[in-house]
Amino acid sequence: MSPLRSIAPLCFLAVVAFAVPAQEKRVHHRSDLSDHAHKDGEGYQYDHEAFLGKEESKTFDQLTPEESKAKLAKIVERIDTDKDGYVNHAELHYWIKHRQRRYIEENVNKHWNDYDMNHDGKIGWEEYKNTTYGYYLDEAFDDVEDKATYRTMLTRDERRFKTADRDGDGIATREEFTAFLHPEEFDYMKGVVVQETVEDIDKDGDGKINLDEYIGDMYTSENGEKEPDWVQTERTHFSEFRDTNKDGFLDADEVARWVLPGEVDHADNEAKHLIHETDTDKDGKITRKEILANWNMFVGSQATNYGEDLTKRHDEL
Repeated sequence: MSPLRSIAPLCFLAVVAFAVPAQEKRVHHRSDLSDHAHKDGEGYQYDHEAFLGKEESKTFDQLTPEESKAKLAKIVERIDTDKDGYVNHAELHYWIKHRQRRYIEENVNKHWNDYDMNHDGKIGWEEYKNTTYGYYLDEAFDDVEDKATYRTMLTRDERRFKTADRDGDGIATREEFTAFLHPEEFDYMKGVVVQETVEDIDKDGDGKINLDEYIGDMYTSENGEKEPDWVQTERTHFSEFRDTNKDGFLDADEVARWVLPGEVDHADNEAKHLIHETDTDKDGKITRKEILANWNMFVGSQATNYGEDLTKRHDEL
């Protein structure tokens, strides 16, 4: 792995993404089920990622409809833990939570061996720093076009690492490294999430976010085009809901309430949604037949591929 190649996914993983309006990406729900909007009328990609996990859902997009349905039938057998022939809410809720935990574990595992250079089951700050920035540290970033950006990234990485390192020994256990990669998952990392959000948006460096900075983070007007309605809505949200003390700025507490809202059990909501949409006899649980009749809501296939690019095939679920 070349130095700096891995920086992008590690520096504020859940924030830097502007393919959709940024206000949707800034908000950190613990264990987001999908990066897609939950709009069944525009496709079921959210449901696929919630049901299968973000990575595994991509494998189904490469299968024929027949192959997808066959694999789904096997999954149904695993979800029905009491073997009564039905999938109830509790079983489906547990399955979706399990898939999300697996996604986080796989993401940590994917990075672990890159940084645990001495294979001692821990990752020291020096190991991480040297692996990620190595050559550039010796050259003081002289070969990097935007030196200030990379120096800032190094400072931010170190601060986040030290916060994740709860015992302060300079070495991250797997749990602490998980907190480093996924700070939104840990209560003691919330301050870092808020601080990084403010730093990303606060362009004048006053430690607060004004309305122009808030809008500028998600939208830039081009060639005098008319501002979209959703931007006008965000202006209203800023003044009426986000700026609770009405001083014209978002301070750290207000940013926390914005990007780290009260916990919502998205897995619970998704389980209820899938049962509601597929439970044809309305008995509060779904059969294998009901699930397979609505297979394209649960899993994708070549016929329902929404442009996901599969880079590798995973093992069977």
